[in-house]
Amino acid sequence: MPFEKLEVFRKAYDLSLAVHRRSLGFPVLEQAELASQLRRSSKSICANIGEGMGKQASSKDVIRFLRMAIGSCEETCIWLKYALDLGYLQPEECQPLHDGYQEVGRMLSGLIKYWSAKL
Repeated sequence: MPFEKLEVFRKAYDLSLAVHRRSLGFPVLEQAELASQLRRSSKSICANIGEGMGKQASSKDVIRFLRMAIGSCEETCIWLKYALDLGYLQPEECQPLHDGYQEVGRMLSGLIKYWSAKL
């Protein structure tokens, strides 16, 4: 199945677009720092899903990329917390994004279990 059809990819992609758009409103000082880190980590999730599923050289390779995507989910949640605590995001903006990335992480864990069964 092409990675673009995976629900986890679609969800991660939509979240990354939301994060990108919202982070453009961060202060100029933060555009090269926090906003950039947030955008990169959120996009890294999608990139790792695509790369891992695209290669599919072996189940171990797919799992490795999916684990990197989970790491990027966690990283994104950390940057979201910074943005919240610094006042760049309001709780009502941040919580749905955080919850979305937690869901993506769970979905990725499910995919890892699926691929692990193929080992």
